[in-house]
Amino acid sequence: MSSGSHLSKEFFELIKAIGESKSKQEEDRIIQREIITLKKKLETPTKTPSVSSKLPLEYNSSVLNPLQQKNSNLLTNKKKSKEFLVRLLYVEMLGHDGSFGYIKAVELAAATLITHKRTGYLLCGACLSPDNEFRFMLVNQMQRDLNSANVLETCASLYAITRIITSDMVPAVANDVQKMLAHASENVRKKSIIALHRLYKLNPDAVPRMMLIEQLRRVLCDRDPSVMGASLCVIESMAATDSLPFKDLVSSLVSILKQICEHRLPSEFDYHRMPAPWMQMQILRILSILGKNDANASSGMYEIINDCLKRADIGINAGYAVVYECIKTITTIYPNPVLLDAAAESISRFIGSRSNNLKFLGVTGLASIVEKHPQYAAAHQMAVIECLEDRDETLQRKTLDLLYRMTNPVNVEFITEKLLDFLRSTTDPFLRKDLTTRISNIAERYAPSNAWYVHSVTSLFEISGDLVKPEVAHNLMSLIAEGSGDEEDEESDMALRQNAVELGCKLISKPNAKLPKILAETMAWVLGEYAYLSAEYDIEQVLEMLCNLAKRSSSAPSTRCFLISAIMKLVAQLGTCPPNAAHVIDNFTKSNDGDLQQRCLEFQNMLTSVSHILGEAFPVDASCEDVEADETLSHLNDFVQAALMNGSAPYSPPDDDDDDDYATMNAGTKKPAFNFTQYEKPSSPQTFQPRNMDSSSMQEHNTGFGDSSAVLGGMSGFPAAADNCQPNPAGQSTSKEPSLILHNVANVWGKQPDPAPAPFAGTSAPTPSFGNTPGPANSFGSQSSSQTEEASKPHVPSEKERMAAALFGGVPGVPTASVPTSSSGTSFRNPKSTTSAPAISAPVAAPVPTPIAVPAPTPTPIAEVDLLDMGFGDVSSSAVPDVLATPGTLDMLSPTLVLEVNSEKEPSPTPAITPIEVDPFAASGLLGDVADAPLGVLAGGGKFEYNGSPLLPLPISTQQFGQNWGTCSSTNPISVVSSKVVSLNQMMDILVKAGAHKIEAIAATNEGIAGGSIGGTSMVLIHGNVIPQIDGSSQINVTVKSKDGSLSGNLAAFLSNMLR
Repeated sequence: MSSGSHLSKEFFELIKAIGESKSKQEEDRIIQREIITLKKKLETPTKTPSVSSKLPLEYNSSVLNPLQQKNSNLLTNKKKSKEFLVRLLYVEMLGHDGSFGYIKAVELAAATLITHKRTGYLLCGACLSPDNEFRFMLVNQMQRDLNSANVLETCASLYAITRIITSDMVPAVANDVQKMLAHASENVRKKSIIALHRLYKLNPDAVPRMMLIEQLRRVLCDRDPSVMGASLCVIESMAATDSLPFKDLVSSLVSILKQICEHRLPSEFDYHRMPAPWMQMQILRILSILGKNDANASSGMYEIINDCLKRADIGINAGYAVVYECIKTITTIYPNPVLLDAAAESISRFIGSRSNNLKFLGVTGLASIVEKHPQYAAAHQMAVIECLEDRDETLQRKTLDLLYRMTNPVNVEFITEKLLDFLRSTTDPFLRKDLTTRISNIAERYAPSNAWYVHSVTSLFEISGDLVKPEVAHNLMSLIAEGSGDEEDEESDMALRQNAVELGCKLISKPNAKLPKILAETMAWVLGEYAYLSAEYDIEQVLEMLCNLAKRSSSAPSTRCFLISAIMKLVAQLGTCPPNAAHVIDNFTKSNDGDLQQRCLEFQNMLTSVSHILGEAFPVDASCEDVEADETLSHLNDFVQAALMNGSAPYSPPDDDDDDDYATMNAGTKKPAFNFTQYEKPSSPQTFQPRNMDSSSMQEHNTGFGDSSAVLGGMSGFPAAADNCQPNPAGQSTSKEPSLILHNVANVWGKQPDPAPAPFAGTSAPTPSFGNTPGPANSFGSQSSSQTEEASKPHVPSEKERMAAALFGGVPGVPTASVPTSSSGTSFRNPKSTTSAPAISAPVAAPVPTPIAVPAPTPTPIAEVDLLDMGFGDVSSSAVPDVLATPGTLDMLSPTLVLEVNSEKEPSPTPAITPIEVDPFAASGLLGDVADAPLGVLAGGGKFEYNGSPLLPLPISTQQFGQNWGTCSSTNPISVVSSKVVSLNQMMDILVKAGAHKIEAIAATNEGIAGGSIGGTSMVLIHGNVIPQIDGSSQINVTVKSKDGSLSGNLAAFLSNMLR
């Protein structure tokens, strides 16, 4: 079509003129001329008596036939008719009416030539409205084409069915389409499964769901790959709404994906050396749907997903697309540590690429993995900062989405500042609305202090204006009025209100500032209530600024109502009405707004008549006091008695109202009418919900298939997961990796630690450094002052390094740096908040890890802390030294944890000798070369051993546990459903039996932590959570962390068997 050789001159000129038109008006003129031309050429000519029959045949053939051919209807030339309908399609596409040619399209659909038939079907499917009567004229033609022996006509009919058939026409063609699934041609089978799915969506009653699912199972195993690929589209669409009927297809889909990855499909399905990339992506999306929150279904996918991820990374765009789908699938299905590590490695290659397209994939993948596994974001902090400063706006937006997902109480100030900066620069209304909602959410959820929250929300009001929801302003006013709710903290509440007043005065004092409506109303309320707290402005100055703001013509009536109310309160506090305030009130008594006029008239009457009650009518700081209403209106009794004595009739309430009369008159009729009877309150069902499970998660369900075997059993390279995994409700917290909150840990885990005493003279605390200090790792010993002076000076961090330290604070795997907090440290408590955000507490500075001093013969300098270290490097760069589990005494009152090593090593207790039963098969020699020895796991009597060394208890405190949690780079989560271990105490007994030390157990949340070490050098930290189930069993989620990946993996597998 690029050459235009098959087009007529008129058609070619039409397309050229449309493309060269300079304006919409010129384009409309071209189309109008084309419509007139098409109407003339498509109209049916009137039949006139033919005179040529009376003439001789020779004359008729040579003279009249050329004239008749010139004046005859052009529809006799099918080639011209096809072109005219295509030109009519251009008319419809450009927004003009082409209904005059619809009947010709219906006629052309009945043509015998396949190109003409396709053109007719194309125009009818694209232009006919759903209620057009011409659609009914095509049903018989489509039925005939379906049963045609010509494959091309059958395919054209199947296409037309998907575009033309409406819901009431489905029964007429459903059976014929279903028969086409057994057609000999693969093209017909491929199109018929798509058409059948379309009919099911139009009329589910005519195409039963189970029948369609059975057909999909057969088509999925079709001998032709293209037919199988067509069924994947339908399966993905149906599984997205209900995945239960497709759970048993996991093994089939895994087999198909394996064949595709191994290049078993014909070469015509390859795309740039990539085998069937679109089929791979569709299968991966289906597997992500089927494996979500289902450990049993996910266990069969791990191996093929890992293989697909490795094979797809061949350096082309199609391979990158498959890798990205693998990452999305890994982060969606039941988590597996090996796959998560592989996905994190692929993300690192994407985000470190020079191409912005690949960076976008990396940031998107990181946003999907960081939501459930935030520790993987630690390795990419500098890359995220670079993406945030990139000129590509699309990449910036996706990076902002990543920042929103990784927000925590430590980095909320930095992320909020970045979001506000981007909100100031963008003009996209949809993006501004989305950013406004996100900023208000994270500010209310993670605010480190009340003062910071007030300043941040005020800045949001100033930037976004009316895009902010009114509930946010109400929450802000409630916070300022109620404060923290603690009477002992009244001073901090008054300081918060004073800061809010100073901020409001600063905003309204600008002469030409355009304050948004929500900001002006909020500041008017704040100044009206607490203007007397201002240290820079007196009440008269604040009153003058409010009057000037009310005089502006740009102020809305509702804003003026707030301003007038604030002026009334300040006049009552001042005791006199300044001329400017009296002038404003007098002007607004003539306002067109009824509310504003009434306020001013009432206040004017109070000033002139009863000015002595202004203090009672407008009390100071009384916004939180309850107003007692007199429902009997007893103050009107004197007026009522006087009226009755003057002969007025007593008040009698009406016995009936108009609604009841109307209902009585129409009681016998059956006509529909409004029901004015109040609905009864719904009773909440008495259903049992286990702990940590919300009500919405009980409504959704995923069903497994019998007892599941070990996750990834029989597959090398993957750690074993839980046996007997039951289906997890959607949205249940068990789908996420259990992790500890490292901040405010003292408020959650036990009592507050005693304050560390000041260091004695001659000892200096280690100074955090941004550089790696050379030297031996884990150097324990006392430092002299001379050694401290010889330590290398820390280098000054760059701007990006400081941004990264502020951004990734609180992310597991990153050493927590101290973040500057706001001036006020009061906690945010908003009892009347309409949102469901949790209360915002004051920031608790992360405890600085202290070195563990052990007397050593040779004192060595302590390794300095590297705040940019990801926690995955060698031991020498660790920010927190390992806690050794050396047997000795624990000094809990010392500023540093001191373990006094005994000079003589105590012998380990000898395990009790268990008599071994005689195996008759071994005694008879039937075992051959198989050794008759107990399993290693069971030989130690339940105690874990690694490389011949038993697990020893690690007696540390909860605070030290939280400090060392983020430094352990290897994480191995397990999830076990057990009927043996159903309580927290039983789980802790198992951990102690394995050799760990019980640090703390919280019965309120069914959580516990324990610690241990191997050989006194390798530290192991364990966090467990017990979730009761409905059937009496419990789901146990355990996370094992260590710097040795092999150690933590073996211990996780050992605990999985012990807890089962």
